[in-house]
Amino acid sequence: MTNRPWARRISATAVSVAALTALAAPAEAADATTSSASAATAKVDYATWQKDCQSVMDQALPYLKDRIAAAKPGEKQAVVFDIDNTTLETDFGFSYPQPANKPVLNVAKYAQEHGVSLFFVTARPGIIYWPTEYNLEHDGYDVSGLYVRGLFDLFKDVAAYKTAQRVDIENQGYTIIANVGNSATDLSGGHAEKTFKLPDYNGQLS
Repeated sequence: MTNRPWARRISATAVSVAALTALAAPAEAADATTSSASAATAKVDYATWQKDCQSVMDQALPYLKDRIAAAKPGEKQAVVFDIDNTTLETDFGFSYPQPANKPVLNVAKYAQEHGVSLFFVTARPGIIYWPTEYNLEHDGYDVSGLYVRGLFDLFKDVAAYKTAQRVDIENQGYTIIANVGNSATDLSGGHAEKTFKLPDYNGQLS
């Protein structure tokens, strides 16, 4: 993890995870402006969520092992991840840095240890780029690229925005061998060889 002065300042000021998630509320959920993290966790049991996430990652890991082993000479492989309730436990607890979603982190670590680049495409606004990158790196993710929404992106359809970011990753010469998220907007639009859908319980999780 890179030792950056801003990272120490973020840690020292103890940025509130509640404030981050309020700023980052994805536009794709119809009730995103009226629901809160506490409301979501009241409906979803953490242990059940972890078990369900593990079930999905139990399918993802064997696929990645085979696909990584089958890489063509010179192929630049990448995996794209959503962030909220995919790589981080956004709707469970109120702390900063937010904890990693362990089933996803374990798969991500396998990929990065085998030469796969990790990209993160999120509906979070650009204002929290640096706290988000620090959080991911603090938890053990190697961040090859982090895509957040700029001012004009806030007015775009979220699914179209995320698809465009995957196109940009491909334009850098990467083959996206997997795309992992907990919402249909994370995964629609193609530009990934395989997708893995984590539970959002009909939109209860952001």
